[in-house]
Amino acid sequence: MTAWSSSAAAALVLAAILAGGGPAAAQDGRAAFDARCASCHALGASAPAGPGPHLAGLRGRRVGGDPGFDYSPVLRAATGNWTADRLDRFLADPEEMFPGLWMGGNGIDDPAARRAVVEFLMSR
Repeated sequence: MTAWSSSAAAALVLAAILAGGGPAAAQDGRAAFDARCASCHALGASAPAGPGPHLAGLRGRRVGGDPGFDYSPVLRAATGNWTADRLDRFLADPEEMFPGLWMGGNGIDDPAARRAVVEFLMSR
């Protein structure tokens, strides 16, 4: 592959990621999840308990809705369900959305990386 064609291919992959579609975006979301979230959160509903709740079936699930997890009081009292928009706002600044959250302020500052994680989790 020539230098131009490899640069063009990289630009196309980046454009697909930023546009929020296709396998490249899902792969980018998985990589961002693995780097930022997987040390505390599992993707399987039957996964052993970790520091954070499992995130399988997150789309539409009630906030604080993993029955096998001991949530912080602020999440136990939360209402509503997880949507892509709500998860995006949460991941931007968890502590701002739910003050007193045991997770702390582990937000994802980069909007493209955050959106990739949201799309990845909403597709699980």
